[in-house]
Amino acid sequence: MKSSLVSSKNLIRLQSAISRSFLQHSSKPISQTPFFIPIIPTNTINLYNQRYQNLQFQIRSNSTSIMSSSAFKPEQARLPPALPLSSPPLTKFKIGICQLAVTPDKERNIQHAREAIEEAAQKGAHLVVLPEIWNSPYSNDGFPVYAEDIDAGHDASPSTAMLSEVSSRLKITVVGGSIPERCGDKLYNTCCVFGTDGKLKAKHRKIHLFDIDIPGKITFMESKTLTAGETPTIVDTDVGRIGVGICYDIRFQELAMIYASRGAHLLCYPGAFNMTTGPLHWELLQRARAVDNQLYVATCSPARDTGAGYVAWGHSTLVGPTNTYLNFCM
Repeated sequence: MKSSLVSSKNLIRLQSAISRSFLQHSSKPISQTPFFIPIIPTNTINLYNQRYQNLQFQIRSNSTSIMSSSAFKPEQARLPPALPLSSPPLTKFKIGICQLAVTPDKERNIQHAREAIEEAAQKGAHLVVLPEIWNSPYSNDGFPVYAEDIDAGHDASPSTAMLSEVSSRLKITVVGGSIPERCGDKLYNTCCVFGTDGKLKAKHRKIHLFDIDIPGKITFMESKTLTAGETPTIVDTDVGRIGVGICYDIRFQELAMIYASRGAHLLCYPGAFNMTTGPLHWELLQRARAVDNQLYVATCSPARDTGAGYVAWGHSTLVGPTNTYLNFCM
């Protein structure tokens, strides 16, 4: 049967397409599998050309009607819109990272935190960061017992009342680690940020709960008692714009990218990595978040207590955007 191809160029494209398809799906060497180049009848080619020309006409017509009936809105291409990058209020300042020993005595924990903040301020700190769950033992049994109603404040939340008082008195910014928060019938792992006027500037509820089961090593399920937060938290302070995460939040680069795109100068992660995950990933993740986003990253852990039910890794750190360790606590 007499037949022809559209052109030699089309034949080359067809051969190339078949070759690519073959290489993707065959496990045999090329020499072991024959190639079949189909011959396209002339009447099929004419029909193809007709349909192709009609399709081109329809596309041009539809494009014209679409462009004339609706306006292009470039401002909607990125929602929410990026905030303008601002210069930090201070080009140089000291950060106090308070790696606290935590006990079952809540009042003692609060007093210990107060003293640590005061000591950091005396040494010139403009910003002080506390650890994750610093007023309570880190346990699902302890979270409901030590939880506070932060929104009610005062006697309902002695931990945040102390943070408010000391930040106002010392005229410093405090990233208050985290405490168990009670809100209605739910519990959250919550970080409060207080300004130099003692007012609550932001409240971050841990978004990514820590559920882990490594046989023979560690099993912990925060989701048994805690509810996950739903929103990123970025706050303007007297030392600059800060993005806040808690512990397991640091594993998620997307959260740090959001903070970087919103103009953060510093990321703060109170965290309590353990003796299994700490040696593996704690410092690596801090360095990755800092270098990937070209930001400073501060982390603050509880002090290691080998007699506790949950043993924190420690190693609170401040890392610069060039992977420089600016501070390191064992």
